[in-house]
Amino acid sequence: MNPYHQRDHFLEIDKKNCCVFRDDFIANVLPPVLGLEFVFGLLGNGLALWIFCFHLKSWKSSRIFLFNLAVADFLLIICLPFLTDNYVRKWDWRFGDIPCRIMLFMLAMNRQGSIIFLTVVAVDRYFRVVHPHHALNKISNRTAGIISCLLWGVTIGLTVHLLGQKRLIRNGNAKLCSSFSICHTFRWHDAMFLLEFFLPLGIILFCSARIIWSLRQRQMDKHAKIKRAINFIMVVTIVFVVCFLPSVAVRIRIFWLLRTMGTKNCDIYRSIDLAFFITLSFTYMNSMLDPLVYYFSSPSFPNFISTLINRCLRKKMPDEPVNNQSTSV
Repeated sequence: MNPYHQRDHFLEIDKKNCCVFRDDFIANVLPPVLGLEFVFGLLGNGLALWIFCFHLKSWKSSRIFLFNLAVADFLLIICLPFLTDNYVRKWDWRFGDIPCRIMLFMLAMNRQGSIIFLTVVAVDRYFRVVHPHHALNKISNRTAGIISCLLWGVTIGLTVHLLGQKRLIRNGNAKLCSSFSICHTFRWHDAMFLLEFFLPLGIILFCSARIIWSLRQRQMDKHAKIKRAINFIMVVTIVFVVCFLPSVAVRIRIFWLLRTMGTKNCDIYRSIDLAFFITLSFTYMNSMLDPLVYYFSSPSFPNFISTLINRCLRKKMPDEPVNNQSTSV
């Protein structure tokens, strides 16, 4: 193998040996995927925030947590056009170092915020179903708001390091803006990427199993309201696993290769680097799919959406003559 070819993808970042690729496949395939996630995520979460802000007559703690989940998803979604541009240009960032830091921080913070509030929603539903008389089910809206603010504080504290140092790296004739390079080191950012998956996964799986087991033990799983509770927790679990497991599995494989092979030959990482960024796009899909969580969380959402659709259909239909028939309400 040509030794110079091995150095084509080698880059020193923060005095660490790294492998960086500018793959045509990412430039051609991922922008349309991110574009779809942006459009549907913006519509879904925008509609959810509109319902939360203008059409919910009453608030309770569970809805406050769902509202914060929608905020985290919406803030992540609005970063995707900048990430898409980065992919289209094959990792050649054109907006400067400060915008690069802000984008990476916003993506990490809101991905983590989305995971945290999705987990809180699962825990909230667990206590309401399995321990209906627990004191946590009676917390005030003010307390739920304080808890949400504290969780945002934790999220910002765990990701603020992305704002603190230069992120734009010269890579030949391009400027690299990425927080997920293949480097022969294990960083705080990598540790958080794994921890923010495995800890919530354990909590969500526990809550899901206990909710389903509890309802079936009480032989309540055939009632419509109870079925909705089961559907809700299943949607939370499926969305979480499908969106986050693939990228975490690939990242663990990268860590294993780094441990055993190092970065002397970057070519061995080409395919797995591609796989990582493809599966990383699944994590942004979480923000597109979370509106399903809102839909199954309460009858208010499907009822409002049905009403909205009916209004739109009535506007498109020609006016019908009024019949002398009375209708009962």
